[in-house]
Amino acid sequence: MSKVFVNIGLSLDGCMAPEGMTMGKPEHMNWGAKWGALMGWLVRQQAFRDHLGLGPGGETGAVNDLVRSTMERTGASIMGKRMFDQGEVAWPEEAPFHTPVYVLTHTKREPWVRPGGTTFHFITDGPQRALELARASAGHRDVRIAGGADVIQQYLNLDVVDELEIALAPVLFGGGRRLFENLREPAPRFRIDRVLDDPAATHLRYVRE
Repeated sequence: MSKVFVNIGLSLDGCMAPEGMTMGKPEHMNWGAKWGALMGWLVRQQAFRDHLGLGPGGETGAVNDLVRSTMERTGASIMGKRMFDQGEVAWPEEAPFHTPVYVLTHTKREPWVRPGGTTFHFITDGPQRALELARASAGHRDVRIAGGADVIQQYLNLDVVDELEIALAPVLFGGGRRLFENLREPAPRFRIDRVLDDPAATHLRYVRE
């Protein structure tokens, strides 16, 4: 069976996104600069540039290999409606997934097919149903829980997350959407599997005990 994994960037004070993050208004509460400090390492990787068709010139090495591996293992993604709404404004026409994406929502909507292999499916009957569909479409590849924080918390509370991949960036947000809130006891248990350090981020991988 495919694995379920979380792969996200995180600030030192535990936030996935800064306060005031609204696409099209990067100056609002200075969120654009904070986001750039959090995720700038990713944009510089050659594998990420290849994935988005940005052309040559990116960095290679261990972090780039990690980014490529994450993309290759992902057969489907799950995200929340808020993350989708932000992305619908910001993503290019060829959305940066190239796999099925299952959006948790309360609003019915027909699947949205984008160039390059991405199809967004809007799931109104809960996270477990979204995971069933994502597993089926992923086949032998893995399911990525993309975010936001509340969606990741739902899957942690369902105790179905096999791995956490966290890029911990040396930036403090001072507030925002925190990853590890609203978790029920007993919380899932993980052990450290890998640590890869880089000047821009420390890449941590935890696997289920």
